[in-house]
Amino acid sequence: MIKIYYFSGTGNTLWSAKKIAEQCGEKYELINIGAESKKDEIVLEADAVLILFPSYAYGAPLIVNSFVKRAVFKTPYLALFVTYGTSPAGTLGNLYSVIKRKGVKAVYSGKIPAVENYIPMFGSPKPGTIDKRVGLQKESTKEAALIVKERRINSIGTFRPISKFVWVLFTAGIKIFYKWYRVGKDCNGCGICEKVCPVSAITMRNKRPVHSNKCEHCQGCINWCPVSAINFGFMSPKTKRYHHPEIGITDISASDK
Repeated sequence: MIKIYYFSGTGNTLWSAKKIAEQCGEKYELINIGAESKKDEIVLEADAVLILFPSYAYGAPLIVNSFVKRAVFKTPYLALFVTYGTSPAGTLGNLYSVIKRKGVKAVYSGKIPAVENYIPMFGSPKPGTIDKRVGLQKESTKEAALIVKERRINSIGTFRPISKFVWVLFTAGIKIFYKWYRVGKDCNGCGICEKVCPVSAITMRNKRPVHSNKCEHCQGCINWCPVSAINFGFMSPKTKRYHHPEIGITDISASDK
């Protein structure tokens, strides 16, 4: 049995998690880290445990970092895979330093390129770029499945001072970023943003979404809004949105939050 824990906002990481599960040829369970983190006790017990997550400012999302710190690992094999758009930099090294203290002896850390989805900063990805990056993601995901099947292990350096510094600055901003989301007049009160939020940071009030300080800044609400009514900071409402082309709203919101 393989248990695959994932965190995903626009579907990039979820897509890779699903494909690895299918291609490994073993029984598996897909588990949303946002839902699992609500438990009082987190025990990761299986023949193999996989943790997939995106890189946020050269580090793991806060909820992923907290999840790993709280978890009790009862598995002979652990694999970490980070999905990234521009660069993961020292993301894996920062999380691997936490894992090393957990006593898991067989660990693999790998990278999976994906489409850059932080559109408030990088803008909308062009169609050609999406096709190229999705192609790279497919190749890397196939290799990741083979790595898990063969139970490969590796080791990486944990000294990543610049990445750590950037991540610390970003996580400090997370505490106030939720206040910078804007909901435009085009909002139709459909509630999709509430459904897709992986950490239940959005509640509908008077048919309007309200963000809370639980927000991980995953950009899911921005990118899944069917009328582009949610924006962040000075982002233009006309900016095109992105989600993984092979992941739908039903997929991303299927797990209990």
